[in-house]
Amino acid sequence: MGTLFLRSRLTQRLLSSLLPLTLLSLASEGLTQPSRAEIKTLKKQLEELQRRESDTKQQLEELQQRLDRLQSAPAAPSQTPVDPLERALQHVPAPAQAAPPPATPSSALAARRLGGTQFRLIDISVDILAAAGGSSVGDAALQGLQGGGHDPRKNGFTLQNVELSLSGAVDPYFNGETHIAFFVDPLSGETTVELEEAFLTTQSLPLGLQAKAGFFFTEFGLLNPTHPHAWAWLDQSVINARLFGPDGMRQAGGRLGWLVPVPWFAQLYLGAQNAGGETMASFLASAEFFAERGVAGRPFVERGVSNPEDLLYNVRLEQFFNLTPALSAQVGGSAVFGPNASGPRGRTTIYGGDLKVRWRPTTHFRGWPFVLWQTEIMQRDYRADQAELPEVLDADGQPLLLPRRTLHDWGLYTQVLYGFHPGWAAGLRFDYARGSGPSVAGRPEDPFRDTRYRVSPLLAWQPSEFSRLRLQYNYDHAQHLSQREAHSVWLGLEILYGAHPAHKY
Repeated sequence: MGTLFLRSRLTQRLLSSLLPLTLLSLASEGLTQPSRAEIKTLKKQLEELQRRESDTKQQLEELQQRLDRLQSAPAAPSQTPVDPLERALQHVPAPAQAAPPPATPSSALAARRLGGTQFRLIDISVDILAAAGGSSVGDAALQGLQGGGHDPRKNGFTLQNVELSLSGAVDPYFNGETHIAFFVDPLSGETTVELEEAFLTTQSLPLGLQAKAGFFFTEFGLLNPTHPHAWAWLDQSVINARLFGPDGMRQAGGRLGWLVPVPWFAQLYLGAQNAGGETMASFLASAEFFAERGVAGRPFVERGVSNPEDLLYNVRLEQFFNLTPALSAQVGGSAVFGPNASGPRGRTTIYGGDLKVRWRPTTHFRGWPFVLWQTEIMQRDYRADQAELPEVLDADGQPLLLPRRTLHDWGLYTQVLYGFHPGWAAGLRFDYARGSGPSVAGRPEDPFRDTRYRVSPLLAWQPSEFSRLRLQYNYDHAQHLSQREAHSVWLGLEILYGAHPAHKY
């Protein structure tokens, strides 16, 4: 294209030079006969112009040949071996854009660009949760009153959770996340280390599919799949602690997600996980867990995995709607079912629904003001197998025989959080839980099956996205308490440093 353009310009210049001469010659032809000198001059000028055009064409052809040779020449070999992925990254041109922000310590391990997409090889973060406060009941009673393993449950100070998170792109096909939790038992003072999650998710499956495999929280409802530092309140809801245990329901397994092709956002999840371990409180659990807080006081029966029915299965559908530019809603439904530890024929089913509504005006400043309403309701049907209690004798002096029976437990929580000023929010949460069907020691005396409710006002101040202070008051009314009620006040501090994975809506 450049050669044609130059040739066209030369032709135009030649014509523009010859045209006046030609017109002058034609005009003078009718007046006088041209002299030999004039003709000779015109010929010389014409020859000079033709020579210049020829030289220019030759130079253009030489330049084009040099350009072709350079483009077809192979790249110089590297002095040291280069990883294929690194070589591919080096040869992908970066798109034109603004200069990136300066690297921070948290991103020093990381960012590269693949085409127009930036991915991080690894993000590392630490999130610290600590609380101080007290209750009108003693530490022993607090262990049943505050059923979450990361709740503040000691008069004085509690190190609730220290979470180390690592996440990033494994390769163009998988992302990986690992979350390790450290905390100090509030009564014994022992440091505990536990694996919260470690899993892979796919990046580019067709048909709107995504696979997940590893050790992860079961995707049931809103609260169970989230980590403690992502909760608006300092403690776990009462019904979640009852049905899913102190540390939430999670285990090794796999899950398939499907983005349903409808005009609004809809995601369907189907998963299968192991049903045993201390994180599966309502299912096969463990002997240690049953010794502390077994369901209804029934004995633990060891069960192995002999067929697919001995696994836990879950299904969840969540849908998201933009109602107005300032108002959005998420509606979800979940179910999970599998074997339990009451005997060979013991089975458990848990099902529930959830709703989250967010209001945020289009004129908001850094997310404020906002109103967030979140609620969940769920029920557990625990089909207990027949069992014998050798240590408990009936009226005839025989070991007590527990009949086969289905125990029901249900409850809900609903909470409203109002962000009234940048960095400030106030909220109110209400918890309710109850059960039906007897516990061995009597259901009203069972702290994880009695009828109870809780009212919890909250005030939160977030100076930045890396720190947060929360002041929370709990009024508890529970049948298992000797005075039927308790008053607790907790001040919580959160510190986050590093690059933490984003949480769901």
